[in-house]
Amino acid sequence: MELTPELMVDGWSPSQVAVAPDGRWVVYVVQPVTSGGPGRSALWLAPVDGGQQPRQLTDGKEPARTPRWTADSSAVLFLAGDRLERIGVDGGDRTELLHWDGEIVDHHGLPDGTLVLVGAQQGEDGENDVILWCDARPGDALWTLAPGDGAPQRLEALGDRHVVAVEPRPDGEALAVVSWEVPDEEPGARTARLHVVDVRTRTATDLGPAAYEAGSPAWWQDADAAWHVSYLAVTPPGLVGGLAVLDAPVPAAGGAPVAHRNLTEGMDACPTELLQTAAGPPLALFAEGLDSALYRLDPASGRFERLTAFAGSADGLAVERSGDVVALRLSTSYAPYDVYACRLGEPPRRLSDTRPHYRAVAWGAQERLRWRAADGLDLDGLLVLPPGRTRADGPFPLHVMVHGGPYERYVDMLQFNFYLSPQWLAANGHAVLLPNPRGSQGHGHAFAARVAGAIGGAEFTDTMAAVDLLVAEGVADPEGLSVSGWSHGGFMAAWAVTRTDRFRAAIVGAGIADWGLQIAHGELGAQEAALCGSTGWEGPGPHPHDAVSPISYASRITTPVLIVHGEQDTNVPLSQARYLQRALSHHGVPHEVAVYPGGGHYIARRDHQLDILRRTADFLARHVHRSPGGSPDHSPGGGDAPRS
Repeated sequence: MELTPELMVDGWSPSQVAVAPDGRWVVYVVQPVTSGGPGRSALWLAPVDGGQQPRQLTDGKEPARTPRWTADSSAVLFLAGDRLERIGVDGGDRTELLHWDGEIVDHHGLPDGTLVLVGAQQGEDGENDVILWCDARPGDALWTLAPGDGAPQRLEALGDRHVVAVEPRPDGEALAVVSWEVPDEEPGARTARLHVVDVRTRTATDLGPAAYEAGSPAWWQDADAAWHVSYLAVTPPGLVGGLAVLDAPVPAAGGAPVAHRNLTEGMDACPTELLQTAAGPPLALFAEGLDSALYRLDPASGRFERLTAFAGSADGLAVERSGDVVALRLSTSYAPYDVYACRLGEPPRRLSDTRPHYRAVAWGAQERLRWRAADGLDLDGLLVLPPGRTRADGPFPLHVMVHGGPYERYVDMLQFNFYLSPQWLAANGHAVLLPNPRGSQGHGHAFAARVAGAIGGAEFTDTMAAVDLLVAEGVADPEGLSVSGWSHGGFMAAWAVTRTDRFRAAIVGAGIADWGLQIAHGELGAQEAALCGSTGWEGPGPHPHDAVSPISYASRITTPVLIVHGEQDTNVPLSQARYLQRALSHHGVPHEVAVYPGGGHYIARRDHQLDILRRTADFLARHVHRSPGGSPDHSPGGGDAPRS
């Protein structure tokens, strides 16, 4: 089966996995890949032992999300619109527990039947429709709904702080809470604090400031049965670098907070998810190079011990009460994400099958690459070849696709995402290089922090070292190079064509052209400044961020550029695309711009995703030299209906 745009965007994907406390069942959400795609999200149920086929639990007439099990494993609580509902494992007894006149962001059930809600009621910000920037707007608060209560009661212990993450202690007597001073990421993420809230007295203990982007709190007890709260955050003290698991001992009554300790210091892998268990220490997923692994905290040493490895990408970790049965999403080189479950020490068993027709697709061969940077740093990445081709069929036109972040990574999973898709471009005759330069996830904090204040420097030469290697090996045609990226990768694509004229075409997806503009209008101003070296208000300049902004070197660009951007993008605002387009126009550089109405940083609409796939392939076909690797094929097509 040939790969087509429709085959990529018309499908289903599982997410939000939850394991029943007794370890017998897994519930998960199945949702269409695109808005405007088939149906709505629904809950599906599968037995952990694989003895029965998965079955749909809700009817899908409206989106269902955030499933959580009842303590007795007999039912699932979930959100549907502005309601909290309950449904039994047999699909019957669906009842409405709460109709909320606002938005419920999260919910947890305590052993005594009390519900803990995170959200905000409508009207909390008053009647005034004037936006006052100097006055903090209300954020999400904590609410409790005890059995017999007529309505949720706001838990006032945290005042007006915005609640980011909550995790009940296994006994239900206390909550670990991460809060921000304001609900906006800038500056909210830099004002995080960690609290313990006593459910009975409705009072809070402040455990001190939490590191940048703190989240995913998890309880555990040490050898003395003293409680700790650990959480994920960027490794302090900076704003750029790898995630860490930080730990805060809970002081005795009246005790002072203790400095938070880094439990992952010095590790050459990066924690991605942290999950508490009811009867033991927390589990964590780690990014390890091109693969993933499951670890468990050793309470005695305060270090994480590796339990098992997963080829490719793993996320969405869920666990039952004892911690012996886990479920998660896995994707490998030629298989999309599906839900898997296993007992610790056993191989995972696939439970869902959302895209069975993908097994008939002629995917391009995907191989792992390793090379060294100019300064000797070991690097990794992936190479995707056109379907049915081998290295011996080269040289191919080579497309370099830079990931976002920069703290993201390419994993050895199926590379079929709609935006600048590697497998789609491979199907159109390109070999595709997916590099993980310094700054990427998966090699520890020090590797990730190398780009702080030096964005676009060695990470660019890291990538070009891989290009040179593939040219030398006869895989890449030096006259058929092109480059693209989304978000930070879009910045790198724009930056690349200011550094060299080797590329015949560049695609800038939601990319940064000017770092000063990004600090002014983006969602993460302080972190952006930490990447590029300055804010712009230090003095009249020139500023360090000007020296790493593609717009400063627009006069050097001769490469044809395609700009694609969401109209409503608040992460990298549309002004970045407009600024770059005006510069290219001024300097007479061939360029095209596609702006997607209503699109954010993620382009969700089906017709827009299809357009991006076709537009990028067509742009490269017009500008990149054709070599023996293959030719584009834009034939329409589809696939069989998937089952969950």
